[in-house]
Amino acid sequence: MLKTRMNRFALIVLALVPAALAQDSAPLKLSLQDAVALALRQNPQVILANLDISQSRQDTRIARSALLPQVNGTLGEGVHRFNIETAFGSRFPGLAEHAGPFWVFQGGVGFTAPIFDLTLWNRYRSSQMSQDSRRSQELTVREESVLLVVSQYLGSQRAAAEVDAAQSRVDLAQALYDQAADLQKNGAGTGIDTLRANVQLQNEKQRVIVARTALETSLYGLARLLNVDPQRKIDLADQVHFFDTPEVSIDQTLERAYAARPELRQLLNEEQRAALDAKTASQERLPKLSLSGFWLEQGLTPASIIPVYQYQFDVNVPLFTGGRIQAARDKADLAIRQLKQQEQELRNRIALEVKTAAAQLESARSQVDVASLGVSLAKQEVEQARDRFQAGVANNIEVVTAQDELARANDNQIAALYRYNQSRADLAHAAGQMEALYAR
Repeated sequence: MLKTRMNRFALIVLALVPAALAQDSAPLKLSLQDAVALALRQNPQVILANLDISQSRQDTRIARSALLPQVNGTLGEGVHRFNIETAFGSRFPGLAEHAGPFWVFQGGVGFTAPIFDLTLWNRYRSSQMSQDSRRSQELTVREESVLLVVSQYLGSQRAAAEVDAAQSRVDLAQALYDQAADLQKNGAGTGIDTLRANVQLQNEKQRVIVARTALETSLYGLARLLNVDPQRKIDLADQVHFFDTPEVSIDQTLERAYAARPELRQLLNEEQRAALDAKTASQERLPKLSLSGFWLEQGLTPASIIPVYQYQFDVNVPLFTGGRIQAARDKADLAIRQLKQQEQELRNRIALEVKTAAAQLESARSQVDVASLGVSLAKQEVEQARDRFQAGVANNIEVVTAQDELARANDNQIAALYRYNQSRADLAHAAGQMEALYAR
């Protein structure tokens, strides 16, 4: 009976393994939004940025602990022997030169507590600002990761559109070749027309091969950005949206970009930290107050243990530090000046990026309209040249020329659509709205 059950279990496992392997090897079908979400979950740079935030949280906890009392417990047993003469500065007649050895038992608690130390408080505030800076840095990494994925996905969409266009031209070239061959067979065409049509067919097949290679290469790059198994194939789920030109719902004002760009927020946070460091350096000259002490149970034997204690109040006033405090203040002031300069340069760059992306987007929309009209006209030219060739009014030179014009029009349209979508992404990045636009 047990053997029969084991055999059934083995058969079930053998049946499920191929299905599991087939599921793992199934193509990963991703829309643009799916690709962005996947990148934000498992892109290595995003993961590292999140780990940096976790580390900054622990740094904040460490800085906060310096503001709180520190209590230590102690329990020990030791043996002591000391020189009486060296301990008291002279020898006592009649006494031995040393005392001991004797055992000492002790156990209790000791503590230290800062009472007034502004530098510790400022370091805690600085660690909190550092945590905010790490969050802004993480947002910067996320925005850059989204931009890279969107650009790569758009490049893959462009490559896929070029494959479809090339394949449609192959189908057209095949039909024109068959037409030329039929006309030659019926005595209405010439061999040079058939040969010319065959050359054009081979050229179009060559373009398909090049376009498919470009698509595969682009998908490999997308897989690398998404950190997925390179052996798993990726399919584009929303290829049809590549030909859409949606209205741009992005706030293009510079004030919105200044508020949204995480790089600028990080830089402003660093300026606040530098100002706090300068304040901390100045406050190093102030006195520091602290309380410390211990309470122990101490004795030569467990039976003779008695409580002993010591409490101490300290005031520490720096009198001479060798120029350390002033140097720290000057260093913080230099850091502030440097950050101010970086802020101005970053604001200028953001303004340039927003204006450039907006101008390129407007130009790209016009190019899409012109290119789409060009494709429509090129298709009409091919149809008319084909009809003239069928009627024997002209040879197929006009047909081949029209095919070349159609290929050029297709390339122009795909390039214009790619520029439009990429300009839209560039504008979103310049305005600090990449994740808001593509991840939701």
